[in-house]
Amino acid sequence: MQMETLQKDMIAAMKAKDKVRKDAISTLVSAVKKVAIDEGCRDDIKEELVDRVILKEIKTVKEQIDTCPAERAELKAEYQARYDVFSEYAPKMMSEEEVKAFITEKFADVVATKNKGQIMKAVMAELKGKADGKVINQVVAGLCQ
Repeated sequence: MQMETLQKDMIAAMKAKDKVRKDAISTLVSAVKKVAIDEGCRDDIKEELVDRVILKEIKTVKEQIDTCPAERAELKAEYQARYDVFSEYAPKMMSEEEVKAFITEKFADVVATKNKGQIMKAVMAELKGKADGKVINQVVAGLCQ
């Protein structure tokens, strides 16, 4: 995801007077800018950084939805709306089949050891931000059987 795309969509939401969407995108833009400043790349924000921040924000709002008390329906609806908007910008994740094919093709020598720790260490560096960690863990566990 490009930072410019987020900013254009935020402006479009402002013009459409869509407060919920504008607030959600604004949250993403702010989080991306903060991480960019922290990492020292204020002017040149890479797509990888934007995707990483979006995934982190999705995880955070998912936790908020899960921990929100049932009697706070309006708050839960607000979190859900934010989650829906964030999901639109999330990078496409690899499926379980794609992950398995990737691991068996690229890390055949490490998989042969059947050492789950070694496999995870090698694979996570490659697939970080491209596939869900839980999916990777399940595939690796299956390959170590």
